[in-house]
Amino acid sequence: MIILSSMIILAIYQIISRNIFSDGVVWIDPLLRMLVLWIGLSGAVVATRTDHHIRIDIFSKYLPNKIQPHVQRVVCFFTLSVCLLISWHAARFVISEYEYSTVAFAGVPVWVTALIIPVSFFLIALRYALLIVSPVKVEPVIKVVDEQVD
Repeated sequence: MIILSSMIILAIYQIISRNIFSDGVVWIDPLLRMLVLWIGLSGAVVATRTDHHIRIDIFSKYLPNKIQPHVQRVVCFFTLSVCLLISWHAARFVISEYEYSTVAFAGVPVWVTALIIPVSFFLIALRYALLIVSPVKVEPVIKVVDEQVD
């Protein structure tokens, strides 16, 4: 909430500063982009932890309820693999930015701003590893048949 509030205040300040005074703070725009990244990936971790993330759920509608836990494990394994791959390459990126000492804005190193990427995808991968071991119970799909009452 603090990050979002500070983003709004900084964005409003930047708009007013540019439009009224024809001048702005140079580092606010990159800071806002970095904060959007941090909020988005932090939200993804929280959504995965509470199982409220975006998903394409065609399997639970068309497959029998007996095999849904197995299909869910396969989907979790695939998601785990993708998240680990992203986390690995993002960590390599962070390490290279640390070695090259690139500055993002206002003296803040790029590796500090990008650290959220490997950490968040690793946390999401951990969640899916747990879901492979103990999947969430899938509620059976109930098909409602319209009945006409005379």
